[in-house]
Amino acid sequence: MGDDQAITHTIGITGATGALGRRVAERLARRGVAQRLIVRDLNRAPELPGASAVMASYEDSAAFERAARGVETLFLVSLPEAPDRVPVHARAVDAALAAGVSRIVYTSFLGAGPASVFTFARDHFHTEEHIRASGAAHTFLRPSLYLDLLPSWADDTGIIRGPAGLGRVAWVSRDDIADAAVAVLTGGPAHHGRTYNLTGPEAMTLGETAQRLSALTGRVIAYVPETWEEAMASRRLTGAPDWQIEGWAGSYAAIAAGELDVLSPAVPSLTGHPAQSLEGFLRTHPTALRHVLV
Repeated sequence: MGDDQAITHTIGITGATGALGRRVAERLARRGVAQRLIVRDLNRAPELPGASAVMASYEDSAAFERAARGVETLFLVSLPEAPDRVPVHARAVDAALAAGVSRIVYTSFLGAGPASVFTFARDHFHTEEHIRASGAAHTFLRPSLYLDLLPSWADDTGIIRGPAGLGRVAWVSRDDIADAAVAVLTGGPAHHGRTYNLTGPEAMTLGETAQRLSALTGRVIAYVPETWEEAMASRRLTGAPDWQIEGWAGSYAAIAAGELDVLSPAVPSLTGHPAQSLEGFLRTHPTALRHVLV
């Protein structure tokens, strides 16, 4: 695609081949919004009306800058966890600004801070700081833990293990995050400089979550608390590196520390509909726990 075509696209969408970015792109397409899909693999890019795709990775600054030319607002989906995630995010931000992007909407995480218990939330904080320091207009979306991923926290025996204690979390669905993102992307200057905590409608302990899952599915789901040391030891059996294991266990520890005990009105305020409940999610995803043996 030539650069002369780039000026017709004002919203750039990263992560459009993933679960969240694709949802956002599909919603924008239904609204008739022209968009540029910035993807790593053109073969996987969704074909949507009003959308064109260009290949670039966050790591390749020159390609990312070319891909972002003509984009006014960029939806920057955070990368999967990695030791170098913050500098790679920073390169993508710098390339986007060099291309003329004037506004960045970034998917961060609830409770992002320099000393967050959840180590991956620290990455989000430092990315936010880089975007702030750039001077670009920006909006940060800080979702809680994904309701969509909750079923995978239970193993095939129905056990959820981790050092979450009696802390609470308000699981939020990807659909609600996507709806909120579209509202922000199409909402203009009213959202500049804002940070939105995106949560579900109810904060629950993991014990309460397991009980609700059992009652709703007829499968036996239980929460088994672990100490930090037990959590680290059990996850080392996967062969994953320590930084990744610490992040996995840290999501539970952040719950225990109260970092995710947040209820926000942002989803209904931005989208005009209630945030999806655990019951609502299971009604629309009835096979979500099919891996758990009855």
